[in-house]
Amino acid sequence: MTTVNPATPKQPLALPDRTLVAATVEARLPFKGQFKALTPLAGDASNRRYFRIELTGGAARSVILMQLAEPEAFKQSEEAVSGAAHQVTELPFLNILSHLSKVGTSVPCLYHYDQSAGLLYLEDFGDLTLAEACREASAADVEARYTQAVDALAQMQSKATSQADPNCLAFHRSFDAPLLMWEFDHFLEYGIVARQGKPMCADDYLPIRGEFEKIAELLAGQPRVFVHRDYHSRNLMVDDKRLGVIDFQDALMGPATYDLASLLRDAYIELDEALIDRLINRFLDGLATHRQVWTDRETFRRLFDLTSIQRNLKAAGRFVYIDRVKGNPKFLADIPRVLGYVKRNLQKYPELDQLRIHLTPYVPELQ
Repeated sequence: MTTVNPATPKQPLALPDRTLVAATVEARLPFKGQFKALTPLAGDASNRRYFRIELTGGAARSVILMQLAEPEAFKQSEEAVSGAAHQVTELPFLNILSHLSKVGTSVPCLYHYDQSAGLLYLEDFGDLTLAEACREASAADVEARYTQAVDALAQMQSKATSQADPNCLAFHRSFDAPLLMWEFDHFLEYGIVARQGKPMCADDYLPIRGEFEKIAELLAGQPRVFVHRDYHSRNLMVDDKRLGVIDFQDALMGPATYDLASLLRDAYIELDEALIDRLINRFLDGLATHRQVWTDRETFRRLFDLTSIQRNLKAAGRFVYIDRVKGNPKFLADIPRVLGYVKRNLQKYPELDQLRIHLTPYVPELQ
């Protein structure tokens, strides 16, 4: 078993060749349309860039253009991965896209892949993320939208897992204890040491890692299912009545609680705990309809909270990494929210007192 570090950040990309894009639109897409304009879209934390191609003269009004860091560079994950060695023969994005399409998940249609130019022409789900749709929404509307997201997750997790495909890269990557610990260590390296500018005391570092190892083993001991790995409100697109799923290229096999914790303990939207309780039960009911039954819901809730601790500590460290290494500070403002989740969960479980005692002095948001 090996754990591989994520891909090294690349230099800023040059703009796509508009002449090439226009010619591709008119000759390669599966519908008629003429190129009108190419507009940059707000980027994420990756090394990719996105554009909207505006069209005229056809049924489709726009197409999304994904520009890779360099042709074929996307074969290496930008997240750390763990699992048996497996030869990657196609882009993980395309590989996972194919599997999710087959099992009925609402993912964008691929219209054309210009391999030599590193350009993918994709279905446009619009600009409205779940996060934006919920920002000014009523409590009832927020619950309705999150119910849809939870139902979509239960369907994806059940069908993408049960309809296993040996050609799908996700089934050769594991969210196992070593990878969970890599992410915990990522938090210690960036969320504490880099953020504070000084090393940790060994009297705290060793007990903290020991407690992290216990959590990692508990999470890794769950039933292993298909995990999107970044299933949250900015990766779910509200397209009329459809909820589109994006950013799935790092999918792997992992804990059943992971994607749900990612969604309900989100860096960008804070949900009421009573709503979270209802949505967890809704998710478990959804799994049961697909013959995946958790008889002990109290245990599932505890594992959900432990997953939330791991996921949000990793997120805090990742946000500092993105600032210090990639030069993108926009996620730093989200650190207090994710660490607020961690604080509440550490206070909730007495068995986590030792972790809380040793960790709190290094993290102001936990104090």
